[in-house]
Amino acid sequence: MKNKTLYSLLLALCVIGFWLFEEYYVPPTDSTDPPTGQGIQADYLPSTTTGAVVFHENYTLSYSEAHEQAEWVAYVLKRRHLTQDDRKRPFYVEDPKVRTSSADWRNYRGSGYDRGHLCPAGDRRFSKAAHDETFYTSNISPQDKDFNAGIWNRLEQQVRSWCRRHGDLIVVTGGVLEVGLEEIGVEKVDVPRNFYKIVLRGRGDDMAALAFLIPARESQRPLSDFLVSVDFLESLTGLDFFEKLPQTWQQQVESRAATSLWGR
Repeated sequence: MKNKTLYSLLLALCVIGFWLFEEYYVPPTDSTDPPTGQGIQADYLPSTTTGAVVFHENYTLSYSEAHEQAEWVAYVLKRRHLTQDDRKRPFYVEDPKVRTSSADWRNYRGSGYDRGHLCPAGDRRFSKAAHDETFYTSNISPQDKDFNAGIWNRLEQQVRSWCRRHGDLIVVTGGVLEVGLEEIGVEKVDVPRNFYKIVLRGRGDDMAALAFLIPARESQRPLSDFLVSVDFLESLTGLDFFEKLPQTWQQQVESRAATSLWGR
């Protein structure tokens, strides 16, 4: 009787274990080549201060081990990505492609900060694999709860609205990583005081860019109040956001700060 009970218990644990594995595990990929799926073209990638560029199928990032998060995440947003598919929220997992290992999600536990997405899960609902890929810890950064659910969320929703109106967009986003930031967890994950987002639309000479720099706290101010130039963000972050595009284009597009948002 005792052996039968033990056997039943072990069988139940195995079933639960296999279910959890199937439901939440995001399989690692070994390739470090640029993706062939929904990834961003190399010409639009920023420079990297760390050399730790990671290509995922649905976004690309440059990881900063010193800050235990990405210094930037870049991706393409297409109209066909904007589905309302209901996806189960998976576990946060370490990024298998970050060679130094991305920060464990437990660093955030008890810190008072949200695990804020850089490439939003809401932009990747079109497939389970794409959605789950956004839960790598390399794609999150500590954010104040009200900021994450407030103005940062409003900006993410606005980007989706622009995509529906204007078509394909290129998005580059991250926290401003600098000296002297607050740190959380045993791995000392830095807490950015400001976050940026650059949204690029159009092609060739018709390209237009909006660049935002937003303090990491909730605000009811309009998004247009946070517009800056790409050049200003470059001076702040030490990054060259569109380094492979022609200098004439960079001088024309990056030097100007927009004074208003694109049409709704």
